[in-house]
Amino acid sequence: MDLNKHTWDGLPVSRDPVTIAMNVPFFNDPPGPVGVPGKPLRKLCDYEVVEAFFLSDRAEQDLEVELCKCSLLKNVTKTETKRAGRAHLPWSYCPLCTSKFNAFAIYGSREQRKYEVLFAVPQHKLCEGQKPDL
Repeated sequence: MDLNKHTWDGLPVSRDPVTIAMNVPFFNDPPGPVGVPGKPLRKLCDYEVVEAFFLSDRAEQDLEVELCKCSLLKNVTKTETKRAGRAHLPWSYCPLCTSKFNAFAIYGSREQRKYEVLFAVPQHKLCEGQKPDL
């Protein structure tokens, strides 16, 4: 499944897509935190990450998974411009009756921050001046 076909607001992305199995372009912007693979990191969303959201309307629960170059990835392959790897989540982590899913690739610093998404907000549903949740 391709991840980055669109930015958060539905505009097309013109580069290789991200796959759900975590095969991502690596921009190193902002540079990632120093951490130990497999250990929790605070404020990970402030760095270059891939995020997956699992939501349950019925149980009113959600799970947000954030992965970066030094997070819970197995068999990581690294090059100067790409990162690939897999994260295994136990089913027990997911909300009961998961009914919605979305995934994001987030990178860049300050006003250059980019939010690419699997399922975009339709252009006709955007409010004037609307920005992604930061």
